[in-house]
Amino acid sequence: MENQNYGNYNQNYQQPPVQPQQGNYNYVQPPLPNATAILVLGILSIVFCCGVGIILGIIALVMAGKANAIYMANPNYFTLSSYKNMKAGKTCAIIGTILGGLSIIYWIVYVVILGAAISQMPWEHISRY
Repeated sequence: MENQNYGNYNQNYQQPPVQPQQGNYNYVQPPLPNATAILVLGILSIVFCCGVGIILGIIALVMAGKANAIYMANPNYFTLSSYKNMKAGKTCAIIGTILGGLSIIYWIVYVVILGAAISQMPWEHISRY
């Protein structure tokens, strides 16, 4: 028996983006996907740089790479302001990731120095009361 469901054979097909026409004044460019999320994650990566900020920064950088590829494939389709938001979020994510990495290095050095100082104390000469 043949499948009689001919209406849904191409439901995964996506229409190509429509280019703005010269006389079409009703056309509104959509924003770049995840541009606001990238900006928020980039700012939060700076705010929480001493903790989870490095993870937020890496997530924002991955999302920014994908959004940049989408924009570069068709730059006239998306709004310029959303592209600028994505670039600002990427910059904040880079700063937050660097600050997060520096804070991790700081705490590792701090623990090593503290451990070295504690190991050099004369523990055998301290009397117990």
